[in-house]
Amino acid sequence: MSDRKPAGQFIDAAIDLLRRVRDEEADAIEAAGTLLADTVQNGGRLFAFGAGHSSLAAQDAVYRAGGLALMNLLAVPGVVGVDVMPATLGSALERVGGLAGVVLDSSPLREGDALVIVSLSGRNALPVEMAQCARARGVRVIGVTSVAYASETTSRHSSGTFLKDHCDIVLDSKIAVGDAELTLDTVPAPFAPASTVVTSALMQAITATAATALAERGIEPPLLRSGNVDGGPEWNERVLDQYRDRIFYRR
Repeated sequence: MSDRKPAGQFIDAAIDLLRRVRDEEADAIEAAGTLLADTVQNGGRLFAFGAGHSSLAAQDAVYRAGGLALMNLLAVPGVVGVDVMPATLGSALERVGGLAGVVLDSSPLREGDALVIVSLSGRNALPVEMAQCARARGVRVIGVTSVAYASETTSRHSSGTFLKDHCDIVLDSKIAVGDAELTLDTVPAPFAPASTVVTSALMQAITATAATALAERGIEPPLLRSGNVDGGPEWNERVLDQYRDRIFYRR
């Protein structure tokens, strides 16, 4: 055990993980950002989905200052956070087979769009079927997941497969099974999860890559600015109006 206090140990662990994804996932990040840029350029729409705490990283990329205005949240009622009561219902819904197809049938996703699916374990029925069903509809799928789960746990989907098996591009978050970075002899369970830090960083990394790729092609990236800076609201109004047919979080 390091002499550093727990807060420092956790931050060090998070930094180590961020360095790993920076170095080891560079090609996948580049490919994912390029896919998003291609989708924007070709008139497609962008969507992000995550269940439970994985939804935090997906939501952070939607209607975000400095983010792509075209990124929409694919929401599944009851699973996009811990606001559902009881919170355990959200975990149960992730394991329900057939739900993803029903959601996609009533969603605006169509051929030529791109969908980023965030799922730490990638083992539950919902993210697996979400990827399967989206690709069957001609949607390109990017998965953000911990590949370690596929070798250290069993799938909860009837096919025995994981999210990573149904994606065009996979970004491995490197998070260890159990998502806890610290242990103590006096504490019976591991603690201090880092998945949100890492997956949010990966989401912003592919956004940065996509924006840069568009600019290099002579296309102004459809980025939002902070509404709390002078001129921000006016800038955002212009962007939102320009892309109103590809934005679904604004009426």
